[in-house]
Amino acid sequence: MAGDAQQTAQSVLDKIEDNWIWFLALGVALLIGGMILIAAPHASSVAVTLLIAAVLVVGGALQIYQAFKSKDGNRYLWSLITGIIAVIGGIVIYANPLAGTFALTLVIAAVFIAQGISQLLFAYRLRPNQGWGWIGFAGLMSLLAGLMIWLELPSSAAWALGLVAGISVIFNGWSYIAVALAAKSMKSN
Repeated sequence: MAGDAQQTAQSVLDKIEDNWIWFLALGVALLIGGMILIAAPHASSVAVTLLIAAVLVVGGALQIYQAFKSKDGNRYLWSLITGIIAVIGGIVIYANPLAGTFALTLVIAAVFIAQGISQLLFAYRLRPNQGWGWIGFAGLMSLLAGLMIWLELPSSAAWALGLVAGISVIFNGWSYIAVALAAKSMKSN
């Protein structure tokens, strides 16, 4: 079993080494895309909201289909209800993307605040072990980001989702660039 996993991992590494240039190109494209998202945060926020609306509608429709297909007692009813709620939620967000952007920004702020508090409590429990300070710092940053977004509502709805999406895309881009450069280096050796 461990041998299969090791062979699979080596196969993946070989493919990355052989195609490192494509990983590099993807990383650069993501980096540029992330900068565009950050440069136009309001448009990016609305675009993220519309994408989430589409995901809710498609996901909800598939869940309704699956509910009718399986008709398995309690799970049937639960799947049907949550599917209908997802479709309705997606349609409502699509019909009024600015209100949807506001609602999603509120959720993002609440998640950052909750995550920050959770990380701070975890860091306190880890103290004095090595690394507890980094966890505490990350928690403090999440808490401050969440509070900043929350306290700036409703104006933060114009930029928060686009900024968060842009930062996420930039970090993904940098990770692909790092993988590509490491693969190129391994291939050279």
